[in-house]
Amino acid sequence: MKIYNTLTRQKEEFVPITEGKVRMYVCGPTVYNYIHIGNARPMIVFDTFRRYMEYKGYDVNYVSNFTDVDDKIIQKAKEEGVDADTIARRFIKECKKDMEGLNVMPATVHPLATEEIGGMIDMISDLIEKGYAYVVEDGTVYFRTSKFSGYGKLSHKNLEDLQAGHRDIKVTGELKEEPFDFVLWKPKKEGEPAWESPWCEGRPGWHIECSVMSKKYLGDTIDIHAGGEDLIFPHHENEIAQSEAASGSTFAHYWMHNGFLNIDNHKMSKSAGNFFTVREIAQEYDLQVLRFFMLSAHYRSPLNFSAELMEAAKNGLERIITAAENLSRLLDACAGGALTGEEAATYDASAVFVEKFERAMEDDCNTADAVSAVFELVKFINMHASSENSAEFLQKLSDRLKTLCGVLGITLEKGQAELEADIEKLIQERQNARKQKDFARADQIRDELAQRGIILKDTREGVTWKRV
Repeated sequence: MKIYNTLTRQKEEFVPITEGKVRMYVCGPTVYNYIHIGNARPMIVFDTFRRYMEYKGYDVNYVSNFTDVDDKIIQKAKEEGVDADTIARRFIKECKKDMEGLNVMPATVHPLATEEIGGMIDMISDLIEKGYAYVVEDGTVYFRTSKFSGYGKLSHKNLEDLQAGHRDIKVTGELKEEPFDFVLWKPKKEGEPAWESPWCEGRPGWHIECSVMSKKYLGDTIDIHAGGEDLIFPHHENEIAQSEAASGSTFAHYWMHNGFLNIDNHKMSKSAGNFFTVREIAQEYDLQVLRFFMLSAHYRSPLNFSAELMEAAKNGLERIITAAENLSRLLDACAGGALTGEEAATYDASAVFVEKFERAMEDDCNTADAVSAVFELVKFINMHASSENSAEFLQKLSDRLKTLCGVLGITLEKGQAELEADIEKLIQERQNARKQKDFARADQIRDELAQRGIILKDTREGVTWKRV
């Protein structure tokens, strides 16, 4: 299996620290509102990567945090007249609902920053003792970036570049030794949550949170650290600096970053009016469609979100689900029977699509090509599965399709309400086609429903339907 490593800017063969085990940390959301579809992309992408690793037999310890103390959370709390913890707890709960809708598996551990303050104080103390951090007169603790010789190795920036006028990535502050030193601990402001520390009553900086949570649940050195490409600098760069300065060990062997999500070819932003939460998308589409859409492009590529592309994803997903439903209907109707020699040869021929799927996933989690392999399998199933086949043959094809879709996190069983809504929508479309004298389309819809085991009956009171 090859992974594109942001650290080295090349694909590398994945070799775990411990054979058969994977330690993986994925930066989670800051919980001050409903998650947006940009948040959803890394959740879906790295959940799929995890599923594939487990499919290949790895024991994956998958840690993804919730940042539950942050300026945005504090601001939201002030606006609502409640405490920050109330906001964080509410939106952690809402985030988990959205993750369930997206079929994102719960992490092995979902640590909360506010529950790991003691570990953060310990790491900061260690960094001060080693000379990598210093305290200024107001109690703020900064990391001394000039002392860490590897600073910039992930983002491929260097201190000389930063000093030469890259003001857009500098953090200003008169008390710091250097403008690019970053905060490990900051003093309390009025109305903010705070904790006692040796330096002042205050709260941690953002970067130290992930370093400490990763260390606690995965150890000093992990296999994979992942997140959106917007986190490469400064967040992940700073994580490396403070983690490696504290432990003296490599922090992560592989760094994976997903590309940006654009809306109709423009950057997503509230000011532009093109900002969508997952909850809003769920009002228009089943969230499985959003997941399928996200997987239809390579995770490192920029991804453009639009109504047209979502409709295409919906139609593509429907093709797969329809094939699964047809297999299920054939299984229900068939008399049973064992695999024949001819069926065994046909089933063996479908293994080529599994090989294509695995080859795609082994090549830096190329879900776009993996999805293409699933479509080829669907076409094969539609050509070779019929009422003439044995139950064993149909079941084996069904299991093969479900296994590959399971790796992608795609659920093939629709809920009863959703199925009935789909049927009613098609019936209405057929009625409209008949009114417009588009009898070809009306007949096509009737045939499509018949293939799904739905028989229509035209009556004076309207159209009725039943399953056969």
